[in-house]
Amino acid sequence: MAGRLGYDGLEVMVWTDPVSQDVEALRRLADQHGVPVLAVHAPCLLITQRVWSTDPWTKLTRARAAAERLGADTVVVHPPFRWQRTYAREFVEGVWRMADETDVRFAVENMYPWRYRDREMQAYAPDWDPTEHDFRHFTIDLSHTATARTDTLAMLDRMGDRLGHVHIADGSGSGKDEHLVPGRGNQPCAQVLAHLAASGFGGHVVVEVNTRRAMSSAEREADLAEALAYTRRHLGAARPA
Repeated sequence: MAGRLGYDGLEVMVWTDPVSQDVEALRRLADQHGVPVLAVHAPCLLITQRVWSTDPWTKLTRARAAAERLGADTVVVHPPFRWQRTYAREFVEGVWRMADETDVRFAVENMYPWRYRDREMQAYAPDWDPTEHDFRHFTIDLSHTATARTDTLAMLDRMGDRLGHVHIADGSGSGKDEHLVPGRGNQPCAQVLAHLAASGFGGHVVVEVNTRRAMSSAEREADLAEALAYTRRHLGAARPA
């Protein structure tokens, strides 16, 4: 689908799908469809706590190895969950150490507080906002900024030249991580993309949208085509999305 719609590459999120965990299978698919893997998202979700080991550092080591074998230049990683106390204490220093051992960028992604009705829980440590700490590279996710109800452009400014990766999506500011097609929510997607183009951003802009509500493959493709067209239009025709 990515090749058919004209995407320049893709980011693989390693999760419970066995193919996402199989580097050789991913290489064959990339070659078959002419769509390179540009980034690997380490298995950081609740549902992937046992994928590639239960040890979080082993997960990152394997994500780095997968990126190197696939020719990807970025590993996306979430901050630790609060209950991963030892991992959380070592996270900032450990990510720096791993980044020093490879040319692959470890880009730490902004997350959000968990909310239920009028209650808010801090689920991540050291923080859901990685700009509160010293990392070499960041990933900004605009669905997550919407869910966090934070100032997206201010976060972008704090990341500065350490911004290494972008998940372009939209959100309405609800308590759910919506990952809407860009332009369908309240996030400054167009402004962010214009800023990237003007600043000579050299990382990847990855469309990360939720298509689970699509009633057919054609509807899913239409959403992904719309997201790609929006991103290219605002990023600039000369800049691959």
